[in-house]
Amino acid sequence: MNRKKFILGLIALFPLSKIARLKASMPVRNTSGFKVTGGEARFGERYNMKGVTLNTLDIKISGNDTDGDLAVFVQTGHTPKGGPPLHIHMFQDEWFYVIEGEYVFQVADDRYQIKEGDTIFLPRNVQHAFVQLTEIGKVIVSYLPAGKMEAFFKVTDKWTTSPSQEEIATTFEAHNMKIVGPPLKV
Repeated sequence: MNRKKFILGLIALFPLSKIARLKASMPVRNTSGFKVTGGEARFGERYNMKGVTLNTLDIKISGNDTDGDLAVFVQTGHTPKGGPPLHIHMFQDEWFYVIEGEYVFQVADDRYQIKEGDTIFLPRNVQHAFVQLTEIGKVIVSYLPAGKMEAFFKVTDKWTTSPSQEEIATTFEAHNMKIVGPPLKV
């Protein structure tokens, strides 16, 4: 009888050990507040995009802080009359708040001119792009959920030569985005 109880006890513990390992491998949401000083980036994570635009992105709130629910960046645009190709984020909503400069955004078939103090919302699965109208632009950009955007900016930061259109498209797709058209023209 003791042997039977022992074997049943082992069988009962097996699923609990699996659950414990699964729980230990799950991301944990940050439960402490934090401050990121102006002009600095969380974890020192500043990305200098190349190939798509020449923007600098400072991560302010990481997907690692929010269990993947949110990522927030301050993006400084150094690409006058330029911007990303028309694209879709399959799994993320995106919004921009303009701190400095002017932009034209296309969201589906609608175009919006936005400037300092304006906000624009770009729903997931809706094609969009923007073009920077001023010499310098600065926006807060947020992704909900965070998705693979931090990883995307890391890749574009590492490019040392101009990527081909195929390489750009492949990089977009690897990060849950799809290019559906060319960049906007002024």
